[in-house]
Amino acid sequence: MRIAVLDESKAGEPRVAVTPETIGKMKAFGGQVVVEKGAGAASSIPDAAFEAAGATLAKNANEALKDADIILAVRRPKGELAGKMKSGAVLLAIMDPYGNGEAIQPFADKGVASFSMELMPRITRAQVMDVLSSQANLAGYRSVLDACEVYGRAFPMMMTAAGTIPAAKVFVMGAGVAGLQAIATARRLGAVVTATDVRPAAKEQVLSLGAKFIAVEDDEFKQAETAAGYAKPMSAEYQAKQAALVAEHIAKQDVVITTALIPGRPAPRLVSKAMVESMRPGSVVVDLAVERGGNCELSVADKVTDHNGVRIIAWSNTPGRLAPSASALYARNLLSFLDTMVDKKEGKLAINWDDELVKATCLTKDGALVHPIFAPKA
Repeated sequence: MRIAVLDESKAGEPRVAVTPETIGKMKAFGGQVVVEKGAGAASSIPDAAFEAAGATLAKNANEALKDADIILAVRRPKGELAGKMKSGAVLLAIMDPYGNGEAIQPFADKGVASFSMELMPRITRAQVMDVLSSQANLAGYRSVLDACEVYGRAFPMMMTAAGTIPAAKVFVMGAGVAGLQAIATARRLGAVVTATDVRPAAKEQVLSLGAKFIAVEDDEFKQAETAAGYAKPMSAEYQAKQAALVAEHIAKQDVVITTALIPGRPAPRLVSKAMVESMRPGSVVVDLAVERGGNCELSVADKVTDHNGVRIIAWSNTPGRLAPSASALYARNLLSFLDTMVDKKEGKLAINWDDELVKATCLTKDGALVHPIFAPKA
């Protein structure tokens, strides 16, 4: 099995889909790994480290893709690269299929079997393959570090001979994987942390991390979670009550971190211009949902915006700001999924098309877009 990995840093993605660790494990089940030169540089993995792990280096993407049975990527490759892939090849990547049917069609036309890693079901068996969780965990951690850098004041309370510096007040909006890690990180740095989420189950998790939970806890709140663990869209009446509570709370905060991001939907607007203007100069907002439009009305993708002295941080690829760690986790996610598709005795692909993980993630197969959510309707 020839496994190809491309250099995505040229397109602004610093992460890479393999590491020396995962290359060694792929070689153990018969994989011959070919990595495009420079693919790991932005993740602090030199070409020599890939070679030492047993990979072969390719001069360019075309050479890497030639005769590849499997392509591993972080982001969906550009459409023109689909033409360089062989029919029947398997592609594992974050395919971003929502609203991008035209961008996925070239892979179907070429006969590539593509799998969208972010569609991995959130079941116990698939936890080790869950790229959304592995990357969101790092995003939540990094969001606090970014806030610290821009805030410019100390996070913990400091009692000194010259007087006391009060602890920073941090409000985390959304207590999913990213939010919980942000809470834990801010607490470790000594901040006074509060958090909110529309999912009832989140309250106990927030409290367990030592933060205070802020929410309108009415009957609608008690039923505000889907079977998949995502937040349900809330009624206009609830949103108005929650917004009033949050607006009052935000005005007293030093740092607000928003993490509300639901796959395939525009990010909910949580922080309005008026809310930002109620914050003290020097305060910070970190928006982790800007790739889907942003939770903050004033967010500008990939910029730190200053509005009346309040700075809004909106990086569209926060996990990529910790590229070495993000690559290590993502590569393990891919390896774990690939491991279910390989006959290790024969050293070849043996995909079980009835596997629930395969059914949930397969986008294109046999020349067609086959996923039930994204396939053209008859």
